[in-house]
Amino acid sequence: MQRLTSPLTLSDLDNLPVSRLKGVGAKKETALKSIGIETVLDVLSHYPRRYIDRTKEAKIGALQEGEEGMVLAEVLDVQTIRTRNRKKIVRAEVTDGTGILEITFFNQPWRARQLQEEMHVVIFGKLDIYRGKGRMTNPVVDLVGDKTGRIVPVYQQSGKAGLSTWEIGAWVADALHKSRVRGFADPLPLSIRHRHNLVDRTTALTNIHNPTSIGETIEARNRLVFDELLRIQLVLVARKRIFELANHGIAHDFQGKFIDLLLSTLPFQLTGAQIRVINEITGDLQSQMPMHRLLQGDVGSGKTLVAVAGLLGVVEGGRQGVIMAPTEVLAEQHYLGISGLIDSMKVPCPETLMGERPLRIELLTSRTGQSDRNHIIAGLSRGSVDIVIGTHSLIQEGVEFKNLGLTVIDEQHRFGVDQRAALRAKASGEEIPDLLVMTATPIPRTAAMTVYGDLDVSILDELPPGRTPISTKWVEDDSEVWEKVRSQIAKGKQAYVVCPLIGENETTQKASVEKTHKRLIETELKGLEVDLLHGRLTGPEKYEVMTRFRDGATDVLISTTVIEVGVDVPNATVMVILDAERFGIAQLHQLRGRVGRGDMESWCFLVSGARTDEAVQRLTALESSTDGFELAEIDLEIRGEGTIMGVIQKGRNDLRLASLRRDKQWVEHARDAAIQLLDLPKGNDDISLLIEEVEFLLGGAETEYLFKS
Repeated sequence: MQRLTSPLTLSDLDNLPVSRLKGVGAKKETALKSIGIETVLDVLSHYPRRYIDRTKEAKIGALQEGEEGMVLAEVLDVQTIRTRNRKKIVRAEVTDGTGILEITFFNQPWRARQLQEEMHVVIFGKLDIYRGKGRMTNPVVDLVGDKTGRIVPVYQQSGKAGLSTWEIGAWVADALHKSRVRGFADPLPLSIRHRHNLVDRTTALTNIHNPTSIGETIEARNRLVFDELLRIQLVLVARKRIFELANHGIAHDFQGKFIDLLLSTLPFQLTGAQIRVINEITGDLQSQMPMHRLLQGDVGSGKTLVAVAGLLGVVEGGRQGVIMAPTEVLAEQHYLGISGLIDSMKVPCPETLMGERPLRIELLTSRTGQSDRNHIIAGLSRGSVDIVIGTHSLIQEGVEFKNLGLTVIDEQHRFGVDQRAALRAKASGEEIPDLLVMTATPIPRTAAMTVYGDLDVSILDELPPGRTPISTKWVEDDSEVWEKVRSQIAKGKQAYVVCPLIGENETTQKASVEKTHKRLIETELKGLEVDLLHGRLTGPEKYEVMTRFRDGATDVLISTTVIEVGVDVPNATVMVILDAERFGIAQLHQLRGRVGRGDMESWCFLVSGARTDEAVQRLTALESSTDGFELAEIDLEIRGEGTIMGVIQKGRNDLRLASLRRDKQWVEHARDAAIQLLDLPKGNDDISLLIEEVEFLLGGAETEYLFKS
């Protein structure tokens, strides 16, 4: 009996079918289901997409020609006219008492059913004058019923499903009215609400749908945004805690001699950021807690060197290290670069006369011959291979380590969680090897806290001294581009030309890049040494092409985006990206990072005639900034967080209101609150209802396990 009078939880609301609301019969129930609304909870979570402040609406009589405006008006008359070619035009007249406006819809016959005389509608469009009368063509129309309140909520409606904003508003009002007796259960402890100045949930749900002022909508939104973000952060923080508690890490025992030796041989000074991150990593390695760290760094910020320092600490402590890269080209490059850094180092070896042997580093990819492969695998299982660098080949059957201490995953977004786990599982014994995942695709800090919230995040936010900034230019006419390419090659430099991926089909992609190659060697690049690289080449063919380019035998490399990650040829000073509008900001920034890797002036040309708003925003952003973190913020602004949030979202945990762009401070507040709530001693603020809600909304056995633990 108590249950029927206690406040309503989200789970209670989800158990009430939408048919419990006034005016929802079988037909409307089907229509609502088609837009994902099946329960009373779905209705209450279908938030207004905007509000009309009746004090700010435009008046028909005051609108000027060419001006956009929003008017709230009554429908006077609706007609359907059939044209000679049998198309339909729907024409309606509306008034708000200050004038009459004609609204015309082409090829939208359903508008005749939508608009009825005496109905109140909100119309948003641009005014033009036709035959002396004011008119809007194909405006946005919201049906709001006879709303007299000062603030009118406008809901996402569906003409296809036959649902209007005023109907949805009426069902929301009925749900709120029927919930009034019991109210809504509030899972947030008072201490958190007071700390962040949040209204209670009943007030939030009432005022998001039925506000008396814009201020009330802001307060309501803050509370509901906080709830959405807190649920995600609770899962991420709990996942991190469980990982740390359930796994026994390795407390590596090393003094840092190998790291000091590495740093003493470098011909340059480390940046402050590199020193800070090396200290964070060595601190993790020496702790009993397994390291679970994400290293974010812009193109050229020196991530590999930081990872090598970590690997050397582990080797000094008598363990093995591994780097897994997404491509053979990148794995081979890491191997060449790292071998050069540590070729004089020796490790203790009681079996030798001198009591030591050279530190052994090996490369394992699908290109490795069977005899070498057997030799490397035997060395890994015996412990005589200290560091191995490779691709997916590292997680194949038969590869076992004697005492794996650190796993480094490069360009982590190319690998799934399962692949990371498979590499970790190669370790022998109970202890979990430390994990460092690296990415050169920066994402904004608040997004990182939401997507990678179960990892510690280190950021390299300084570029090493001596790197010359790259001049980036967006051009529509490519004639100056080829002049620059030829003049740089005349000075002994090299250039890249990148073609876009056209469609998902590798064969089409190959055809497109081959066509460009054929055209350029007959015209703009005639007489130069030009090579071609694309995804359809075999491993050995790619290796041969890259080796020729690295050795300077090739002047220009025409390529698809296979060069996007990690290719390092300091002599290349020009990057030409054709049809640049086809690439995203992060990809353009990665490609640009293939030049400017030495101390010579470098150029990146973005060739594009596109003039869409998004293309203009993207290409001008690349022209104005070489800071990957700043560009990530701009990208988030342009594209929204859908692409980022896709990493963690499944099912019911969509961010319906929260935005990682607009709500940065709330991400931070939610993270702090999650840590505070999970640190509460038992018997303090009761968070059982909050945990119930997280399990209900974010689903499944994982969350149940996390919080039971």
